[in-house]
Amino acid sequence: MPAVPPAFTEHRYGDAPAQVCELHLPDGEPRAVAVLVHGGFWRARYDRTQQHDVATDLVARGWAVWNIDYRGVGEGPSAGGGWPRTFEDVAAAVDLLADAAPASRSAGLPLDRVAVVGHSAGGQLALWIAGRHRLPPGSPGAGPHVRPRAAVAQAGVVDLVTAARQGVGNGAVVDVLGATPDADPVRYALTSPVALVPLGVPVLLVTGDEDESVPWHLSASWAAAAEAAGDDVTLHVEPGEGHMGHVDPASRVWSVARDWLDDRMRA
Repeated sequence: MPAVPPAFTEHRYGDAPAQVCELHLPDGEPRAVAVLVHGGFWRARYDRTQQHDVATDLVARGWAVWNIDYRGVGEGPSAGGGWPRTFEDVAAAVDLLADAAPASRSAGLPLDRVAVVGHSAGGQLALWIAGRHRLPPGSPGAGPHVRPRAAVAQAGVVDLVTAARQGVGNGAVVDVLGATPDADPVRYALTSPVALVPLGVPVLLVTGDEDESVPWHLSASWAAAAEAAGDDVTLHVEPGEGHMGHVDPASRVWSVARDWLDDRMRA
């Protein structure tokens, strides 16, 4: 089980149990804000507690952390998601940061220095968050109120069409979108990060070459597509790394992500 982090405040954007965000603040003025997006293949049995260890690590280094939750698919404490609800939740959770910032106990949060970090399915959502400004008006998540300055996808499901056709996560992509790529290509175009490039912000993709849950080649192919579109992309494939080290502050893959974030968010 993840460690219980230091005290945080909860901020709600809806009535469902999962429609909540946690604000973790450091001592003193935050250097930047990290929006954390948990994974779990968009399934309702997983929640934001997956991110408590890395949240604690970031707060100790002077970051404010906005740890978001959202409704997923199937049975569990975060039930009620799917298309388009999961994506509407994530968009609302991120945009709520604009309201929470002036109400924080600090002298406001630095919304000009926001990075989004997501693991696994959260990696897809993190890049989707970074690309929301490219969504057509009226589509789920369009018109963001908060835009990140950098994005990290950790073992991310960053190409939903390929992931759906390869059965990544035992059909998780089709479950959350409610359709195959051939049955509803529009849903995939509105949600798959590879369809949203260029994102216009620096991106780190960090993964492991022994990840059996989300193959590392998804990150490699996204990096190639984003670079071809003009994005600033860093790809790190860690030898011998699997899937869950990304949420362990003692792991090599987390240190790669943390150091990249520190470098990108220098004032």
